[in-house]
Amino acid sequence: MKYIVLFVFLFSALIGVAQNSTFTLDDFYSNNPSLNRAVDSIFDTLSDKQKVAQMIISCTGELGKPEATVKKLAEEDIIGGVVFLKGSKKTHTETIAELNAISEKNKTLPLIFSMDAEPSLFASRIKGAEDVGKTIGIKTHAKSDSVVHIINKELKEIGVHHNFAPVLDISPGNEAIKSRSYGNNKDSVINLANRFIKCTQEGGIIATAKHFPGHGLVKGDTHKQSVYIDGPLQEVDNYIPIIEDGVLSIMIAHITVINNETFGTDGLPSSCSKRIITDLLKDGMCFDGIIVSDALNIMKAVTILDNAPLLASKAGCDMILMPQDEKKTMDTILAEMKSDQDYQKQVIESVKKILRLKLCAGVI
Repeated sequence: MKYIVLFVFLFSALIGVAQNSTFTLDDFYSNNPSLNRAVDSIFDTLSDKQKVAQMIISCTGELGKPEATVKKLAEEDIIGGVVFLKGSKKTHTETIAELNAISEKNKTLPLIFSMDAEPSLFASRIKGAEDVGKTIGIKTHAKSDSVVHIINKELKEIGVHHNFAPVLDISPGNEAIKSRSYGNNKDSVINLANRFIKCTQEGGIIATAKHFPGHGLVKGDTHKQSVYIDGPLQEVDNYIPIIEDGVLSIMIAHITVINNETFGTDGLPSSCSKRIITDLLKDGMCFDGIIVSDALNIMKAVTILDNAPLLASKAGCDMILMPQDEKKTMDTILAEMKSDQDYQKQVIESVKKILRLKLCAGVI
């Protein structure tokens, strides 16, 4: 019965929206009254469980969860999106079609689909796709534009809305970054990453700058161990022009900051640190877009923590990427909301931002 009620309210709200506006990614940061009303109208139809579900992003594809598991999560309305790891174009496309069919059948909000479609990872994420080369090989705007057009075209054909790219980290010398970086020159990295973002978003795909506050000038790989920024945050300034020019999302690294009086993370990775996400990125740098945690399921720098998904959310992440247990993540967030009114308000802000993004990206 609740799904029928939700569908009726949603349908009525969206019919009103359709009569007034067609939203695009350019509208996300605008003070658009129609968009504001659309977000509120949809938000007001959702239960607390359905609201929290919007924040949880599961994963499938090779190295991800089995398709059957993710479909069950969608059927139970526990997730708001799915990131696609390695796989063929055919498999990705079919899975997205099946997940969309589940949302349509159950009258639940459509899922947002994402992928790490960086130039350096693109051919492995979509087997059989055109090899666009490594990010380190992109030296001009013309080359960047040609690469983005190929990536955007493939993502749209599959049904992916959100690209977790580009990498804004300086230096290809880091173990985890390597050829995924634009190089050693800070100005060139910022210029080329910004071009990638603009072209991606002008093409209707959400871009993501990563890995905040900076993964280039550190030693080690957060997939394997805790990694440290020792002292000043040398790469944070890279994000200032990126934010000013309208990047829609930023991904937070699992990097611990030590020997920094202002932004030390007290032993936590940045992805779980309120100092880094809320105090620095949101309040200090005035970033109002979507904040995504890095993957929470396999990276040793974060899996050693108890309840990392809740910590990431409380620190300020809007999207909780690849938690080990989506149902547990939902339950712990719901329980914390009941005991912490400030956190409840923060969750409401996150959910409304995600709904806004879904409307602007054409997901809803």
